[in-house]
Amino acid sequence: MIRRFTIALVSAALLLLAASIGLAEMSKGQTQYVPCSSHIFHGPKSRQLDLTVTLVVRNIDTKRPLSLTSVDYYGSDGQLVRRYLAAPVAVQPLSAREFVVDEKDMAGGVGASFLVSWKSGAALNAPIVEAVMIGSSNGLGISYINRGVAIQE
Repeated sequence: MIRRFTIALVSAALLLLAASIGLAEMSKGQTQYVPCSSHIFHGPKSRQLDLTVTLVVRNIDTKRPLSLTSVDYYGSDGQLVRRYLAAPVAVQPLSAREFVVDEKDMAGGVGASFLVSWKSGAALNAPIVEAVMIGSSNGLGISYINRGVAIQE
């Protein structure tokens, strides 16, 4: 009885360990939601700090390419601001594609976001999709990263 309990406990611990390691999920395609901000506010007077946003799509699969089918930028109001792709774009294994929102482009706002859709003919390690925001003003510099979340398979 104790042996069965020990085996069950060790098995559960191994499953939790595997989940915490963050092994990449396999997928044939997804739409990912990626939050970002074209500017933020700081200080007692809520001064605006403009940010450059760089969206990076990283194909972490070592063998298979993926196809980016859409990269769309939305404003805080949920309205489409810009489509970045006129046609699908291939992302080769272990490579990346980037898309930039200029620091002076305020159209997105504090609650801006990207919707990024991709597909593949075979299941592969889902890409890492991140928005990197960076800005500086009067000696104040800030940078941070938001990672995309799959909202549709």
